[in-house]
Amino acid sequence: MAFPKEILTFILSLTAPLVLYASNNISALQMPLAILGVEIAALAAVFFMAYLCVRKEKSVDFLFYVFVVFSFTSTVDLMCALELDGYIKGFMDFYINKGEPYLNTAHCIMKNYWNGGVNFVLLLVIIHRMWKGKSYRSLALLWVGSMVATQIVFIPSIVIGKHAKNIYPAFGLSLFFMILSMWTAMKLFNRPRELPIIPADKVAAEQKKRLLYRPKDFLLTLAVLGAMAFTVFRGFVVLECTLDMCFTYIYQYEPYMKDSVSFPKVMMLVFLFYALPLLTLVVYGLIVPGCTWMLDWTLFLTGAMAQMQWTYIGASVHSRTPFTYRIPKEEWRLVMTLNLVYLGIPALLAARCFLDPAFFMKLVPPGQADNEKKHK
Repeated sequence: MAFPKEILTFILSLTAPLVLYASNNISALQMPLAILGVEIAALAAVFFMAYLCVRKEKSVDFLFYVFVVFSFTSTVDLMCALELDGYIKGFMDFYINKGEPYLNTAHCIMKNYWNGGVNFVLLLVIIHRMWKGKSYRSLALLWVGSMVATQIVFIPSIVIGKHAKNIYPAFGLSLFFMILSMWTAMKLFNRPRELPIIPADKVAAEQKKRLLYRPKDFLLTLAVLGAMAFTVFRGFVVLECTLDMCFTYIYQYEPYMKDSVSFPKVMMLVFLFYALPLLTLVVYGLIVPGCTWMLDWTLFLTGAMAQMQWTYIGASVHSRTPFTYRIPKEEWRLVMTLNLVYLGIPALLAARCFLDPAFFMKLVPPGQADNEKKHK
């Protein structure tokens, strides 16, 4: 009986605390270049060990190695967040001092909790399904959307924020992970979609309905339009719009957007310049039938926006964020509600596409449908 690959991945990930503890207690490994060398060596070792464990398999999807490496880094991220929040000690001091000192910010702590929790579990499930011969592409799109969003906010924020003077060689691996995440996304999008088998007459009947006769889609469209308006508004706020409502909002409702770490500002701009166009396309996909790409992009968008909103909400109330930048108690309920609804809309979209995809399927021509029935 073959050893379960998700258990193998879990065991390899558990080597991360050992590597961190050893590096933290060996002074020779606490110089900036040495830290980068340890990181590269650890990742190479994990890759090689994974290869040794599956080399006798007939065919191995290269993405398996990618998922194993990211599982290892997810464990490192979780250890980092736990130590910075005071739950453990003696693992990350060397890395925070001479590796990536900006990790002690509220944004990075919340980012690491997401990577070490949600993404780690996703990766184990993906690897389990991969080796069981089951479909894993949808879950992988969720995960890779989260990873791309993580890096696309993290890297520019470090370069332009107050931590720009504290960039050490270890920062280079963030660029590598961004490229690897984008490459993985391209590989996943280029693979055939996992389309359910739906009778052609059901697809045709569903696609004849206009938006007003599809109440769920109509409500979702209104919700997406509201999310788009909220995206534009917060984008204007961080761009220092002089309108009174923008000035009032940033000072009385979400002052975290003023934090000099630049993470919240860059995040709002990512929402404005990347999420907004995708949300616009989603509205089109809810109105025009046959947009099969909706089945993929809603998953990618959900992963990306969930990660960013989790990080943003958590950082705006975290103790490492200066008190003046946290959500005011008087407006806490309203701000939380707005942000949670903003987080939930993409998830509802993805669920709608997954549970009832008939409207988004390509309509089979009548002649072709008849031929398929004859073959059956």
